[in-house]
Amino acid sequence: MTEAQAQIAPVEATIRDRLGKLVFGVDDEELQTAVIRLLHEKRKSLSTAESITGGLVAHRLAQIPGASDWFRGGIVAYDNRVKHEQLGVPTELLETHGAVSAPVAEAMAAGCLTKLKTDIAVSTTGLAGPGGASAEKPVGLVFVGLAWNGGVASFPFNWTGTRIEIQSRTAKQALNAVRLKLLDLA
Repeated sequence: MTEAQAQIAPVEATIRDRLGKLVFGVDDEELQTAVIRLLHEKRKSLSTAESITGGLVAHRLAQIPGASDWFRGGIVAYDNRVKHEQLGVPTELLETHGAVSAPVAEAMAAGCLTKLKTDIAVSTTGLAGPGGASAEKPVGLVFVGLAWNGGVASFPFNWTGTRIEIQSRTAKQALNAVRLKLLDLA
């Protein structure tokens, strides 16, 4: 075993050097495991505000032993009324930009951060299909929002695939946004 590891080590070092922050784990480590590990290392708490993913991000986090030390909970805000009443997303923002937009993703994350009193909050909103699309907002258009003490950001993605594939990819991108933010924190 030691000989094989010695041969693999320089190749792994090269891959890590070239891919940088794209590498999040080794062996069978899943993205949510890396997020929980980083939350622990950075001593930061996390909450989720989910629309398109319907609780999938929270579900993936809750699968990891020790998640309760850092993951505080989430709000599934599938309906615009819930986005407004539970997360404080302004009605005007929803009417002007629509639920599937960067400003709403950011407002969802910021509202979740405040309501659940965490260090970081992540949100998801988008169109999983098969219906509900328009020329400006096709099926697969999603936004991941991120809020932290002192900032907010959003990230657009355009996925193809089934409803379940779009939701799964969005959940992974939400977890990755949290992971990357945690790597940037001192």
